[in-house]
Amino acid sequence: MNNARINVITLGVKDIQRSRRFYEDLGFLASSASNEHFVAFQTPGIVFCLYPITLLAEDASVDSNGSGFRGLTVSINVGRKEEVQEILEEAKKCGAAVVKEAQDVFWGGHSGYFTDPDGHFWEIAWNPHWLLKESGLIELPK
Repeated sequence: MNNARINVITLGVKDIQRSRRFYEDLGFLASSASNEHFVAFQTPGIVFCLYPITLLAEDASVDSNGSGFRGLTVSINVGRKEEVQEILEEAKKCGAAVVKEAQDVFWGGHSGYFTDPDGHFWEIAWNPHWLLKESGLIELPK
C-alpha cells in the first residue's frame, strides 16, 4: 500500500462561518457533509476543510496560540501567467490581503500570495515546467 499521498488539508480558523463565506466567494462549493462546526470542499484530487482552530489544536494536542508565518502555504496552480493577477484581484475582492503581488520568480514561473481572514498563506502560481491538466491536476515530470 502506498501512503505517499495527501487526501485532506484542514485549516484551523477563528470564525467558521466567516471563513466559509470567504471560500465560497472564491468559488469553492461546500459539501453536504459540512455543518456549523466543519466545512468540507471537494477539489480535484483533494478534500479541503475548515475547522475551528481551537478544536483542531485540541485534536492535535497542541496550543492554538501560534502566530505569524506557520511554514505552510496552500497553492493554486493556473494554466496562464495572466491568471495569477486575475485570481489575486478576485481574492482581494473577497476580503483577502495580497501579501506579494504577481511577479516573475526565480524558478522561471510567475506567482503571488494572499492571506485568508485567518492569515493562511495562499500562493497563486503559473509554472511553465509542470503540466497542468484540463482536470486541474498537476502532472510532474518523470
